[in-house]
Amino acid sequence: MAEWRSALKGQLSLGKVGTSDGSGVTFSEVTRVSLLQIAAWPEAWKSVGAEAARLAGTETAPGPGMMAQGAEGNLLQIEPLKWWLISRDDRQDRASLAIKDGVVLDLSSSRTWINLNGPNATHLLNHFLPLNLSDTAFPVGSVASSAFHHIGITLWRDETGFNLLFPRSFAVSLWEQLTDSAAQYGFVVI
Repeated sequence: MAEWRSALKGQLSLGKVGTSDGSGVTFSEVTRVSLLQIAAWPEAWKSVGAEAARLAGTETAPGPGMMAQGAEGNLLQIEPLKWWLISRDDRQDRASLAIKDGVVLDLSSSRTWINLNGPNATHLLNHFLPLNLSDTAFPVGSVASSAFHHIGITLWRDETGFNLLFPRSFAVSLWEQLTDSAAQYGFVVI
């Protein structure tokens, strides 16, 4: 496997920006990511969902627009017959399915994972995303595909805050837009 490299290298200036306490939003890039797409054929979606849940370390596969957090990673159902298994490590073990059931595709190098939280994280994201991100409309475990400045992104909420998956080739420009807008709230990059 090729050496992992950050798409944001040289863009991440660690520290506080904006207001004096810099506490409005906290950003971090999750590095050394493993992202597997697990796609099922319609007649095998139940068994493939069960296999995806087993790989993630969860009891069951999440439903549409939901995420399940397991011992081996987060399992997101991004489409009716597709799950993404994402973890915070660059795992070498890869899943496989019988061709009659579905297909597994390694997307690890295709996305940049940004975690953001803080009291103004929702306000910041609503500058860019046409989604209701309130706690009641988008609670922990929710997943959405949306457009960020005309670029398709994936967003989910976990106990730590919001997580964004940007296409790697647009990561720098989307990062710049996020941080430029976050300056009004004060932010810190860790």
